[in-house]
Amino acid sequence: MFILYGGLFFLLFGRLLFIQVTGEAEGKALAAMAEAKYARQSILAADRGKILDRNDELIVSDTLSYRLVAVLDEEMSDRKTIRHVADPEETAKVLAKYIPMEKEELVERLTRTEQDIKEKKRKQVEFGKAGSSLDHDTMQAIKDEDLKGILFSEEKKRFYPNGVFASYLIGFAQRETDEFNQLKTVGKMGLELTYDELLSGTDGKVEFQADRYGFTLPKSEKAVVAAEDGFDIKLTIDKTIQNFVEDALREVEKEYKPEKALVIVADPKTGAILAMSQRPAFEPSTREGLTSNWLNEALENTIEPGSTMKMFTLAAAIEEGKWNPNGYFKSGQYKIFDRVIRDHNRTGWGMISYLEGFQRSSNVSMAYLLESLGDRKFIEYIEKFGFGEKTGIDLPNEAAGVILDHYPSERLTTSYGQGSTVTPIQMIQAATAIANDGIMMQPYVINEIINPNENQVIESHEPEKSGTPISKATAEKVREVLATTITSDVGTGKRFALDGYTVGGKTGTAEIPNGKGGYYAGNARYLYSFLGMAPIEDPQLITYVYVQYPKLKAGEVGSDPVAKAFKPIMENSLKYMNIAPDGEAPIEAESIEDYTNKDVEEVKAELERLGYTPVVLGEGGPVTVQYPEKGAKLSPKSVVLLKTEGAITLPDFTGWSKKMLLSFTMLSGLDIRIVGEGFVVEQSLSAGLTVNRNEPIVVQLKRPSEIYKPKVDGEEDELEIVGG
Repeated sequence: MFILYGGLFFLLFGRLLFIQVTGEAEGKALAAMAEAKYARQSILAADRGKILDRNDELIVSDTLSYRLVAVLDEEMSDRKTIRHVADPEETAKVLAKYIPMEKEELVERLTRTEQDIKEKKRKQVEFGKAGSSLDHDTMQAIKDEDLKGILFSEEKKRFYPNGVFASYLIGFAQRETDEFNQLKTVGKMGLELTYDELLSGTDGKVEFQADRYGFTLPKSEKAVVAAEDGFDIKLTIDKTIQNFVEDALREVEKEYKPEKALVIVADPKTGAILAMSQRPAFEPSTREGLTSNWLNEALENTIEPGSTMKMFTLAAAIEEGKWNPNGYFKSGQYKIFDRVIRDHNRTGWGMISYLEGFQRSSNVSMAYLLESLGDRKFIEYIEKFGFGEKTGIDLPNEAAGVILDHYPSERLTTSYGQGSTVTPIQMIQAATAIANDGIMMQPYVINEIINPNENQVIESHEPEKSGTPISKATAEKVREVLATTITSDVGTGKRFALDGYTVGGKTGTAEIPNGKGGYYAGNARYLYSFLGMAPIEDPQLITYVYVQYPKLKAGEVGSDPVAKAFKPIMENSLKYMNIAPDGEAPIEAESIEDYTNKDVEEVKAELERLGYTPVVLGEGGPVTVQYPEKGAKLSPKSVVLLKTEGAITLPDFTGWSKKMLLSFTMLSGLDIRIVGEGFVVEQSLSAGLTVNRNEPIVVQLKRPSEIYKPKVDGEEDELEIVGG
């Protein structure tokens, strides 16, 4: 027995010595086996890049959401702690209050069958769409129920805070499973798709050792590879002007139910697109309203422009010295070979001047003008204005359009916008030459692309000239004529007159091709449009609007729905841009000084003397932080925040912009909950109260279109905007 047990001892000792020296057992490395058993890896999800407007206002970002998970495996529990769903019936009853699933369906999902246990299946389950993308409040409410076996997994989801907002420009992204079975946000349309690679970023990871329950082992080291967030894209879009556009289109859609509608607003000095939207449109978070048409109508689809094209025919004639506004012609009809061209009223207005012909939008006036100009010379100018080729805007799938140039009749119909096709973005580009003293600017929507990981601008778009089709003198004369289409008693643009601002432009009524070589006829089956600019002496904005096949009421004409979109957009945008109406002096912005470390009472007195509105955060003493910072240019009555030490007294937020309100929130650390967009109209706690950081304050905002309303004689503005 001694020899037997002694032999076994030496055999076991030898085996242990061998394992200790070689680190192997049964031909396998023990360290690798231990690593495989205990090693865990956690993904550090990268934030998808933000999309911002020209003023850094948020358009799209990632937000944290939660996915519901239920643990069904009893082996995850022990005598001390229950870690699985022990009571499916009660758990289902509670969950049914928070997620859109029936209790019976939840019970079935939470119950593990004998077969599942035998085959070691369904150790944990999820709840599909109903249990994913939960917000923080829902997650916390479920957690507070203290349900055993219910866990939450954090995930990122795309957040579109503005709802229907430049939907076909911005597009949307959604969560999908990649080839490694990992959920990832993928761009599916618009900028989200075009810049998907830049926006996506690179996930990081944390490697650590854990036990069977997922708890980190004591003294185990973590290896961290940091996530690289996606690049941010800063657009030329102005969120406020875009909201004006969305509000106007919403009203036109509600009243006229058109098949299509579109608006583009641009800065003629730079080519920057300030707003772009169309109808039908959709809600990017839910895709509600998304039709089978995924095209951005501003550049991916072509239209016949109708009489808006006449402004470029006019520009060519003036440049060539062939325009005589006081000359006369016989209106009504014009014959070219075997084809007869007629005015829109069929019979004309007798002998009228060329100026009146333009004001009345006479097709025949264009025919006679083309005789003087020469139809081939006209086509040269049309090409100089960029028609027939892509503008080069920084968006994909741009169409070029087709300028018909085979026969004299095609060149003639092109002069008044029939037959040849263009894109709305081409119309904007061409109009910049008229608004910008002959210099045509290339349109663009991407302002900057920023790497947030290094706070570095990796791409910046500067305004780019795309040609000089006409001289400054010609551009000025064209603008003068365009203004008369609004001011003349016979002008087709009278409905487009603005309150307090001079405006010029050209209306259009285009037939819609029926796909069979002809056009739809009658019953307002036309594309009605207006291409306008203001103030006409020195245009700061160009706006192109079209409304296709609106349901007009008795007595209405096609330009009515177009004007109902154009006028509020232009009037509100010009006011928002601080462009003084006629007869009023523009307000000059002044640079603010550095007031930090100065006594707040002295600073307040100084700011009030300069016409600003100081707001103090704290109880007094030296100013520790100011907003806006030194050098910022402010108009009179702008709010200046001055932070000092001590408790904070709540100011009157009425009229503050969202940007200023967010700045106050950041400096004060108060729990301010913002509802809505635009400017403050109401707050839950009265001004003058001393509040603490844990006391919630709800602040209601309204869109600018509800604030900037045209004045009736004797009526005051509803709200004075004081926030920058």
